[in-house]
Amino acid sequence: MSVAMDAPKDGFRLSQLIYDTRYRSYTIQFFVMLLFIAFLIWVLNNTVANLAAKDKDISFGFLWSRAGYDIDQQLIPYTNDSTHLRALFVGLLNSLAVAVIASAFATILGVTVGILRLSKNWLVARLMTVYVEVFRNVPLLLWIIVAFVILGETRPGPKEFKVTDEMVAAGQAPVGEMWLWDSVAVTNRGTNLPAPLLDRPLGGFEVMGVPINFSTIAVILVIVGSVMANRALLRRAKAVQESTGVRPVTWWKSLLILFAPTLALLVAMGFHLEYPVLKGFNFQGGINLAHSFTAMVIALTLYSATYVAEAVRAGILAISKGQTEAAYALGMRPSWTMNLIILPQALRVIIPPMISQYLNITKNTTLGIAVSYLDLRGTLGGITLNQTGRELECMLLMMMIYLSLSLMISAILNAYNHSVRLKER
Repeated sequence: MSVAMDAPKDGFRLSQLIYDTRYRSYTIQFFVMLLFIAFLIWVLNNTVANLAAKDKDISFGFLWSRAGYDIDQQLIPYTNDSTHLRALFVGLLNSLAVAVIASAFATILGVTVGILRLSKNWLVARLMTVYVEVFRNVPLLLWIIVAFVILGETRPGPKEFKVTDEMVAAGQAPVGEMWLWDSVAVTNRGTNLPAPLLDRPLGGFEVMGVPINFSTIAVILVIVGSVMANRALLRRAKAVQESTGVRPVTWWKSLLILFAPTLALLVAMGFHLEYPVLKGFNFQGGINLAHSFTAMVIALTLYSATYVAEAVRAGILAISKGQTEAAYALGMRPSWTMNLIILPQALRVIIPPMISQYLNITKNTTLGIAVSYLDLRGTLGGITLNQTGRELECMLLMMMIYLSLSLMISAILNAYNHSVRLKER
């Protein structure tokens, strides 16, 4: 009885790297990588040679020298005697503040506008269409300048908020009036808000010149713990509903869990507000927001919300109308149908373009230089660069920082996108 044997396989030969389709792609990729590495080496050598010809070297020692300039808007303590490194951190925090606030407001406004564009009310839908088409077809830089000019030219000066004895006797009101029970003053110099203060703070320390506040960390941890405890409560309520058919009442428990621990901690630390007060020629106390910051937030919010609205509208239109009709057939209200049926499914279409929009908001904060907003571009890429003459080092640092921020934003939102996508079984 004969047994069929497999044909002997030939051993690996170098010619297979070129002629065998199983290995040819690896060969091409390897040579392309070698060419890319050679190009990078050539660029670096050429850069070093050109710098040496101009008696320049690559050094980041300037970061530890005295900055010598002031920054009006600052989230951490800073003076003109601080280092350029600390000025970098101040500018970075200013950029992040604008990006985070504008992203939050743009998301809220954009989702609302995107839903209203699909409204059956003809007037509402057309008004939202006009808003989207007007704001997204004008360059963002122009909106920033327009918002800055309006805030600076239409608001009264601090002296016009003063109430004199003659005005009281004549029954006249000052030209400028504070808002929200005399707690907010918007002048031609900026916006003055109440400042949160603690009588018994928990202290802190510094890491590379950046202060770490234990009070802030404690509040954040308590908020996160409250949210996690509330989610556990809702999961338990859902389990009880699935097993018994009766949904336990949880709204008052959720309110208690979410707010009571934070309020108790704030009371224990002696939380109170410091209100701005007119003294001399300007308001003293509280938080002063420069009009450049406010203009950036307003312009970025109104401009970016139009793209968010279009992404939301596209996501909703991607869901079959049968989903809405089935929800209506079950007696669900339109608001419940949108919040519980349509939007959760539309997220899979909405999130990818939203990631790009959040990245655009973060990078567009560099336009603040047009209204003298000292963010990362204005500090490291502006005054520091001009004072030290370290153009290459400043640009490299800015590129690495913005690249790192963009990669972190993409990673976080991609992880969320992965969590909401359809799971195959």
